[in-house]
Amino acid sequence: MKTIEVQPTINAWRQLADTIFVPHTEDDYKYLVTVLDQLIDEVGEDETHPLASLMEIIGVLIENYESQHIPELS
Repeated sequence: MKTIEVQPTINAWRQLADTIFVPHTEDDYKYLVTVLDQLIDEVGEDETHPLASLMEIIGVLIENYESQHIPELS
């Protein structure tokens, strides 16, 4: 099992926390959709791209928001 190196993770997270977060408002949701669109433009279908897993994570955050707040999409 991997262990986390806390201090490097804290340093990296400080740079990412404004971009990757659980959306709680419609504005948060719209922002993440914009980020995902930009990632899709960059990554495309390349599953080996360094940002592919980030694209997947943001997609899951968006899906979770939609399932909780946009019933007609569920």
